[in-house]
This record gives sequence, C-alpha cells and structure tokens, in this order.
Amino acid sequence: MPRDGSDPSGAPARRRHTVARLALPVALALGLIGVAALWRYAEALPTLDLAAASTRSTVVLDRSGTLLRPFATADGRWRLPVTADTIDPRYRAMLVAYEDRRFANHPGIDPVAVLRAAIQWLRNGRIVSGGSTLSMQVARLVEPRRERTLDAKLRQMARALLLERRLGKSGLLELYFALAPYGGPVEGVRAASLAYFGREPVRLTAAQAALLVALPQSPETRRPDRFPERARAARDRVLDIASARGILTAAEAADAKAEPVPTARRPFPMLAAHAAEEAVATDTTAPVIRLAIDARLQERLEVLASERAAAAGPGLSAAILVLDNRDGRVLAQVGSAGYLDSSRNGAIDMSLAVRSPGSALKPFVYAMAFADGLAHPETLLEDRPARFSASYAPENFDLTFQGTVTARRALQLSLNVPAVELMDAVGPARFIARLRAAGAAIQLPREAAPGLPVALGGLGITLTDLARLYAGIARGGTVPGLLRRAEAAPAGAEGRVAEPVAAWYVADILRGTPPPENALPNRIAYKTGTSYGYRDAWAAGFDRHVTVVVWVGRPDGAAVPGLVGRTVAAPMLFDAFARLGLEPEPVPQPRDVLAAGPGGLPPPLRHLRREAPGAPGPALRIAYPPDGARIDLGLGVAGHEGEGKADGPALALKALGGVPPLTWLIDGQPVVQTPRRRAAWSPTGAGFARISVLDSMGASDSVSIRLE
Repeated sequence: MPRDGSDPSGAPARRRHTVARLALPVALALGLIGVAALWRYAEALPTLDLAAASTRSTVVLDRSGTLLRPFATADGRWRLPVTADTIDPRYRAMLVAYEDRRFANHPGIDPVAVLRAAIQWLRNGRIVSGGSTLSMQVARLVEPRRERTLDAKLRQMARALLLERRLGKSGLLELYFALAPYGGPVEGVRAASLAYFGREPVRLTAAQAALLVALPQSPETRRPDRFPERARAARDRVLDIASARGILTAAEAADAKAEPVPTARRPFPMLAAHAAEEAVATDTTAPVIRLAIDARLQERLEVLASERAAAAGPGLSAAILVLDNRDGRVLAQVGSAGYLDSSRNGAIDMSLAVRSPGSALKPFVYAMAFADGLAHPETLLEDRPARFSASYAPENFDLTFQGTVTARRALQLSLNVPAVELMDAVGPARFIARLRAAGAAIQLPREAAPGLPVALGGLGITLTDLARLYAGIARGGTVPGLLRRAEAAPAGAEGRVAEPVAAWYVADILRGTPPPENALPNRIAYKTGTSYGYRDAWAAGFDRHVTVVVWVGRPDGAAVPGLVGRTVAAPMLFDAFARLGLEPEPVPQPRDVLAAGPGGLPPPLRHLRREAPGAPGPALRIAYPPDGARIDLGLGVAGHEGEGKADGPALALKALGGVPPLTWLIDGQPVVQTPRRRAAWSPTGAGFARISVLDSMGASDSVSIRLE
C-alpha cells in the first residue's frame, strides 16, 4: 500500500467515472452543435415540395362514409386518403415501438440512434444502420433517393427536422400512414389493409397490425402474397417487440403468431361501380365524392341482380334503381349484373340505356284520362277486337279478350285494347308532351310523330327516367329531380306527370295488381312491361317512401324468348323490396277522391264514350276560364286544398258546343252537373286546379288555372 494511503487499484475506476461524467455533457454539446449544423444545412436546401406527397387516390363513399370504390392515382398507385382517427390505436403503438420508440421526444432525429449509427459506420467503413426515425423515413418517402451515402443521410436528417417543424408529430404520422410502401402499387396503411385483409384499418387484429408494421421495412421481399414465410417471420418479430414493450401480453402475442398471414391480395371494393365512375367523370378534381347511395342496400341488390341474371340465361344483364320518394335521392344504382363480367357486357350501365318500356307506361295513360275526366277507375271499358286505323289492331299478350271490364281491372291485367283506346282519347302528342314536360327524355323511332303504339311501348326511355316518373305517381304527381350526391339539395322546380287525385287512382289500382308467384298481395303498387320481341323485361313498383325499377335483358338488344316482365322482372322487384328491410306503406289518399262503383258514377263516367263522327253541334270546349289563366278571387295565400268555405267566392264556368247535360270536374272529381253550358264553382282555397267538362256523348275538354 502506498505511503500516502491511496489505493492504486482505485485510480482507473475514478478516471473511468470522471470520463463518464464528462461524456454526457460532451455528447450533448456535440449533439447541439450537430443539430445547429443540420439546421443551417437544412435552411440551405431547396424548398421541400409536398405536392407529390399530397396526391391521393380519388375515393367514392356512400351516404354514411362507407367506401364504395377507390380509383388509382394518375401514375397507377393505390394511395387512399387516411387520417389518424381512422387507424387502429394498437397499430400506431406497435409502429412507434418497433420503428422509433423515442418518437415523441426527439426533434426529428434521435441522437442516441445517430451515435450508434456513426460508431457502426466508423467500424465498418460503410452505413450499417441509418439510425432512422419515423420522421426521417417520412423524409425519404417525400423525397426518395436511391443512394445510401453520408450526404443522402444528412439530407434526410435535415429534411426530418424541417418536416417536424412544419407538420408536427401528428402530421408526420399521417404522412407515413398515407405513403408507407407495401409492395407494388399499394401505398399507405389503408390501401394495404384493404388489399391484404379486405377491411378498413380502423380495427385490426394484433397479427394484422403487426404485419402492417413489418412490411414497409422491405415491402417487396416481405410481400405475403409472394413470400408468406418471410412476411410471417417479420410479423412475429414485431409481435415479440410489442410483447417486450408491454403493448401485448405474452398470451396475446402467442395467439397472434398462430394467426395465418394472407397469401393473396384482395380486390379493392367496387360497389356501385357505374355510379362511382359517372361521379368521378363529372367531377374530375374532387378527392372525395360522397353519393346518396346506401352501401348495404347496394351490396344486397348487386348480389340479387347477379344471381337472377345468371339464372335467367347466358348474356343477360339486369339493372335496378331505388329512389327515395321524398326528394329523389338515389339509394341504390345497380347498372349491370356484374361490372367485370364481360360475358354480360357488365361495363355498360343499363340504368342509363334507352330501351322500349313495353306496357310500363300504361299507368300514365290512365292517369291522364282520369285527370281529363274521361274515365274513373270504375269506368267500364271494352276489351274486344278493335281497329284504330287501317293497319293498327292491337291484341293482348295472351291473344284473348276480356270483354267489358273496369278501368281498374284493365290496368291490373295490362290489357292492350283499353290502353290504346284511352291513348286515342287523351292524344299521343299530348301524352308525349306531358312525359317530356315532367323531365323524361323520350325518344321516338326516327323522330316520327307520336302515334297510338306509344301506349304499348313504341318509344324509348331510360330506367332512370322511368323510375322518376313512377316516383312522381307516389308523390301525388310531382316528379322529383335526381339527387345523386349525399349533400345535394332538392331543386326548386319539379315537373308534374299527373294530378294528385289521378295519381292516387293509379297507385290504388296498381297496389291491387296480382303479385308474382309466392309473393304477398296488396303490399306494393307495381306494373310490369315486356318490349316487342322479348328484348326487355321491366317491373316498376313503389310504396309511400320508395320507388324501385328493375330491368332485365341483353345489353346488345338481342331477343330472348321467354323474357317476360311478369315472370322475370317482377320477382326481382318483390325481392328488392324485401331487401330494403322496410314494411311497405300505401300512398296516402288525397281529398276529393270519388269512391263509387260503376253504377254510382255520373253518367258520362260510367262508360268510355267518344263523340261520334256525325254528332250534332260544334266540338265541346271550355270557353271560361282559359287555359293557364291566373284568376284573383281574393282567396288569400291558402293552398288549394287548405281551409276554405264552400260558400266563398264563386268561379264562373262556361262551355261551348257539346251535347248537354254537362258534368264539370275539378281535379278529377265531379262537382257540378247541369243541363246548361254555364255553371259556377266555389273553390276552397288558392292554388292550382284542373277543370274538366264532359258532355252526354263522352266528349271532354280540360284547362289548368291558378286561383289567387
């Protein structure tokens, strides 16, 4: 032992302790100097352009935000928009634990990791570990560089500092969630979750979260669809770290390791493919488009269309449109029996194709006849062989005739002769003008003048327009505009296809139409149609809330023997209503409905009678009020169907010609019968009214006015 009493063996320990005490401040000083130098280096770099990094796939969502269909970016990448609140928190915790456990505390670079990387570089003469933080990884994704040089690493570190200051921790993470590579064109955790698991990343299993953490480290060599064993090994390492850091229990990690890895990529969602495609074509700049469609209903109806078209025969397709009667919102749009099915020309949206409706337009002929006062649901019509011109003698579908039937029965059985006779009475030109005024883009063969065959489908119309017309019947005659976007507001102006009472007569008749086999009666109002040559099968139905129209046929227009609306399209219609999950409700009955049997009707309404060619006197017409007149009776602002007094101001009615007695009708309801050509009527309120007059020979005339 030395004379001074010191212990020689303790000197090295004291020196080591002294060095250790000095190492920390020296390291901190060097770190601060390094950070300062990096800041100066970063400031000297060109401005970082984040435009390319902000590019995302366009996504089309349903009304509640469910993904219907994503679209690849212009350069073919699947990079879906994603936010931190749509990511499973356990995935985020595993990511930070595995990639950058000091992420919350460093400014973009981790001095400890950098020091370790520097020592490895000095020992090996090359970069072994980059000491990368999540911030540095984002910098590499934003500004990709292939080389692994010291200059590239310094640039990456400088960019990480700038990104931290510019975006903050949450912004950096969201960039990572969107840009992280997962092999091939799949980028971002949302696209990867959909591609490998078929689900959104908002809720993941522990195994799924760990795999999504592991893949970006080496996305091509760990792709589970190509290298499942490598993917499993990488996933299990993440699970081990998550267990060691307390994110998972040992039991949870063991259970997660037992879960198989996916061995194939799944297709991205493609619900409402046609509607999504049309929306993107309409608005090419919107990154997110939200449609009014209900994704669950859409999926059910796409399955229905695919199954029924396959059962109906090869080459057949199907289309279904569902409208909300309140405002015309499109709740489901099935454009074909399978968008990717080339054997059925699935890429063609048959909801927008012009086709022949067959008998599906007959209800609108009846509605016009009811509104004009020519007929009532209980008016007797003749279903017998008849010739309307030298060459036109319509027959029924089954080549039989029913004789004398009510208008109700004639429409429910879809008899052709009564429909043509009513068309002859209302006038084909007026009928087409009414449909076009209601917003339907009617196409006539070679732009020929409308003739009587239009009553049986001798024209072209789209499924979309047909659905709007039927929704008009359900709404009391007003045809809604079509609202495809979730945020769209109803248009102010609406067309009219029928008067309220006439619309209800049609709805009440169609609700009593015999249902297809194995379906319950009196649940929905519906009508079928079959075009000439068995090319198109239709079924259109509605209740108080919803209108559904179904079409089945070949997109190329070829004939399909046995393709009949009642046997092919009607069962689909009833199944579609069943998949709505709602109990059908009838259309509410308006005021002024005339409830009577054939014997209780006014004489002119008991039979459909037309003026004979040799009838005496001039043709019947309304002399006053004139059509389109606005008449001020001092009725205030109350609606036409509002509160009013029957003994209030009277409107003079005057007719010319015809054969008395005359019957005057207001909105289809008889109000005055008189042997004279003059009468008076006391309205119950202001608003629009349709005034009709019938004479004893069945001749009629109508005008529409506005009372004020």
